[in-house]
Amino acid sequence: MPKVLVVDDAAFMRVTLKKVLEPAGYQVEEATNGVEAVSRYGEVRPDVVTMDITMPEKDGIQATKEIVASDPNARVIVVSALGQEKMVKDAILAGAKDFIVKPFQPDRVLDAIGRALS
Repeated sequence: MPKVLVVDDAAFMRVTLKKVLEPAGYQVEEATNGVEAVSRYGEVRPDVVTMDITMPEKDGIQATKEIVASDPNARVIVVSALGQEKMVKDAILAGAKDFIVKPFQPDRVLDAIGRALS
């Protein structure tokens, strides 16, 4: 069963993603900010990470850079609100493989994760 690390400071977003991913056969791990994301990545070795951009302590771009530096094969998908195009571009430059715009459709999330795994 593929593991997805869901990183978001908003509990409702983590729950929403979990409700999309678990019925589709993914094991979901969670982190609440970028600092936690980097340490959890090393612990759980997820197959894919969904990374919020705007978070306290360490933003998603910095966390993505650190995860990719520690594991060049890391698959990070950035989850951002509309209007954050520059941040999405920065995240892709930092090593993110794809992005999902909030509010998202469940199918878009599953498509992005499926592509990242293939």
